[in-house]
Amino acid sequence: MTGRERYAADEYPAGLVYAGVVRSPHPHARILAIDTTGALACPGVIAVLTGGDIRGTNRTGLPEMDQPVLADTKVRFTGDPVVLVVAEDRELLRQAMAAVKVTYEPLPAVFDPDPALAKGAPVLHENRKEGNLLFSGVIAKGDADFAFSECAAVREGIFSLPRQEHAYLETETGVAKVDGDGVLEMIVSTQSPFRDSREIAAALGIPPEKVRVIAPYLGGAFGGKDGITVQGHLGLAALHSGGRPVKIWNSREESFVSSTKRHPGRVSLKLGCTKDGTLHALSCRLIFDTGAYAGLGGPVAVYGMGHAAGVYRVAHSRVEGMNVYTNNPPSGAFRGFGIPQVIAALEQVVDMLAESIGMDPLEFRLKNAIRVGDETGLGIRMSNSADIVTCLEKARDHPLWTGRDEWIRQAPDYKRRGVGIATGVLGIGYGPVIPDIASAKLELLTDGRFRIYAGVADMGQGNNSANIHIAGDILCQSPDRFELVQPDTFRCLNSSSSAASRTTYSYGNALILAAGVLKERILDRVAQLHPLFRRENLILVPGAVRHTPDGSDIALHTIAEAMQEADRVATATWTAPVNRQQLAVAPDVKMYGFPHLAYTFTTHLTRVEIDEITGAVAVDAYLAWTDAGRIMNPHVYEQQIQGGVIQGMGYALWEDFRVTEGAVVTKNLSTYILPTSMDVPDVLSVPVETYEESGPFGMKGVGEIGIVAALPCIANAVAGAIGSRVCDAPLTPERILTALRRAA
Repeated sequence: MTGRERYAADEYPAGLVYAGVVRSPHPHARILAIDTTGALACPGVIAVLTGGDIRGTNRTGLPEMDQPVLADTKVRFTGDPVVLVVAEDRELLRQAMAAVKVTYEPLPAVFDPDPALAKGAPVLHENRKEGNLLFSGVIAKGDADFAFSECAAVREGIFSLPRQEHAYLETETGVAKVDGDGVLEMIVSTQSPFRDSREIAAALGIPPEKVRVIAPYLGGAFGGKDGITVQGHLGLAALHSGGRPVKIWNSREESFVSSTKRHPGRVSLKLGCTKDGTLHALSCRLIFDTGAYAGLGGPVAVYGMGHAAGVYRVAHSRVEGMNVYTNNPPSGAFRGFGIPQVIAALEQVVDMLAESIGMDPLEFRLKNAIRVGDETGLGIRMSNSADIVTCLEKARDHPLWTGRDEWIRQAPDYKRRGVGIATGVLGIGYGPVIPDIASAKLELLTDGRFRIYAGVADMGQGNNSANIHIAGDILCQSPDRFELVQPDTFRCLNSSSSAASRTTYSYGNALILAAGVLKERILDRVAQLHPLFRRENLILVPGAVRHTPDGSDIALHTIAEAMQEADRVATATWTAPVNRQQLAVAPDVKMYGFPHLAYTFTTHLTRVEIDEITGAVAVDAYLAWTDAGRIMNPHVYEQQIQGGVIQGMGYALWEDFRVTEGAVVTKNLSTYILPTSMDVPDVLSVPVETYEESGPFGMKGVGEIGIVAALPCIANAVAGAIGSRVCDAPLTPERILTALRRAA
């Protein structure tokens, strides 16, 4: 790494002006009047804009499209954007924003899903027939209600899962301008440039062909930039800046107030087994708080529902899920996409049930773990690669597990020790209805190098380097012979968003096809130029094509000069295979992603030490065994697992994002505590390699699986240490001390 790569935050073009947003101080209120005269009178002000200045729909947020760029009639959360100000510099911008006067009529508000669903509750979106219910659905197999009566043991719990802040290094930012051809061009930190361009065009009333979105490297995202953040405000400001480029870069405080969070929720889960430990019945009800706007709330709920049986065979199940509007800040996509919440509940109840029948919790999991060909607890036939069994077996034989009793006995005075285990699963891609399509473009340059036009953004997960390795393998070229064009809606081909652990999986497959096409064209052209060379005797080598009988090389730049421009560019499109099972679920459940075809699997093992005086939990050791198919880059693979696990540790122990009456209380990193290198042990990642037939070179996505089992793994270790289960996360010292007193 050289540090020379540019991010959206690095863009400061000549003539730059700045834009900022005046936000609502109320969680729910009607806008009665907006007085912009004071702001317009401030020196250096270029424009002061309201919803009335927007020519388009003024709505973003697929699939519901219910979030205004600027609130027009009312605000629905504390932080809703109301007025956009454009000024010469940041100080003048602050003065002008302070001069905006908005008159509100406060309205009754709801801050919890249950009151929001009650009869007579204030309705956030009056046009919805379902009131505050965004989504509800059921996935069922067999007869779960009756099956519980057949169980020898039944355990259940209600688990409260918190918001989680993405806390990416680069907050929401971008630069936009209208060029001489009337094209709105923006460089923005986003996971979904092609989707953004369509949303911006509709929201602002611009022809789609007049919107260009460029996505450089992202300074982190984790799902928080999978959708519109500052793009609508950037575009609107650029349309009124007199042709000058406009920059928005949210402060950390504004990012905390305005950005989406992991969906908070409650998961009620009940599990029953027979006398020999065979899982027999599962009932799960999950309620997510989507906040003021839908975002991806429906898909998040379905992803959670679709993983409620985890890695297990269960004869009978019923899973009910819903997502509810409240006057809280909006929730959205976050690494794991609803799965960490439901796995947190399931894996804790699995431990509780194993304890009830006196069975080792690891052996209990092994007994019920799915294998290839099995039907999961939700009726999904596991037809693709799946090796959770080996993950569990390796954990069972590891010294951290076999020596756990001795380590616990050696706890020093005023310390409690515990060892926990948990498993996790995560479906790859979009599911059976929304097409998961990627299109790759590859060019042989006249100097003999290659250019990859990346269709998906790299937010730090390393897919750009993976692209170079994939193309390099097919074309037999070293990495230094490639250059990369970052996602650009005018230069690259649409390959959808960088999300759902499908980035390398989908785009990699398309790139393999495109590289294969270009390889054949190059070799064919050499055979045409040298009639005495037989086609089967030609191979690609770094920088050249070699005629193997005599070892002579023809330089790639020579070949490129002899090819027409159109022949030097190859494109290919790949569509992910989907699960064709006809399961009895509602159309929207299927549309939002159930069931998947390919899955990644993991087993986590940890040991923790608890201070009886302070309640603080220290993670002493952590291991993760992961089946994510074949490994292309061991270093990136390991870093993805470690990053996911540590983010999961934060979710489990420290990251306590608080909202009171709709207002964000945790406003910056001084009170929102993230794990650092001083807080976590070395996370050992152990791959369990399988071969996924549908993946490029046999790989599966690894970006999200690392986080899904971390919270329950730590919670199970804590429960074993203190003899009491803490069902509300994060497991803060206050909650640990309360549980210790309860256990005593």
